[in-house]
Amino acid sequence: MSVLLLQLAGPLQSWGSTSRFARRSTEAAPTKSGVIGLLAAALGRERSDDLDDLAAMRFGVRVDQPGTMLRDFHTAHHFVTGEAAPVSERFYLADAVFVAGVEGDDTLIDMLRLALHAPVFLPYLGRRSCPPSRPVYLGVRENGLVEALRREPWRAARWYQRRRRNEHQVKLEILVEAVEEDGPVDSLRDQPVSFDPLHRQYRLRGVHRPRPATVTNPAAGPAHDPIAALGGA
Repeated sequence: MSVLLLQLAGPLQSWGSTSRFARRSTEAAPTKSGVIGLLAAALGRERSDDLDDLAAMRFGVRVDQPGTMLRDFHTAHHFVTGEAAPVSERFYLADAVFVAGVEGDDTLIDMLRLALHAPVFLPYLGRRSCPPSRPVYLGVRENGLVEALRREPWRAARWYQRRRRNEHQVKLEILVEAVEEDGPVDSLRDQPVSFDPLHRQYRLRGVHRPRPATVTNPAAGPAHDPIAALGGA
């Protein structure tokens, strides 16, 4: 089993799991359905194609830069009739950065690696209006999903790292697809069954929160010592 790591960074992201009608919300971190959709698009799969092999992979994500919630109001007109659609309320994450990973069969992971280098359909971060600002592909790791997320260097923006320059070690939240031995876990309806626009289907998925990752802050400065200036006195 191998782990494919992805870098999800952009001005805006939106990862819905409970959106209904005129209110389109976003989770605070990427959903499995959203990331599997990105990978299926890179492979060139149509929305009605089978997802079983991709959906069977174990998914996890690390929150490197949580971003800020942004609310927008969206207006649209029907392409054929020209009639105005109801005004919808849409939520986004602004300036967020995540490291996501999928763990699966070596052959499938290698196929996804090649697809991300030359995607058939361009990747986006939850919605078509949210393109990535950095390369999505980070690499393939062999040390297990949780360990791969823990070992990856901090991917937050440089300005965000400088904002936390007093912290030499930073703790980052990890959310990973639960396995049986994890015990009580949270649940999220983001396990994709079908992306077919005529009959989209999602199931509940267990989400486990292991101990946070501890990463080094490359922007950290020397510890502040107010007495140092008196050293020669």
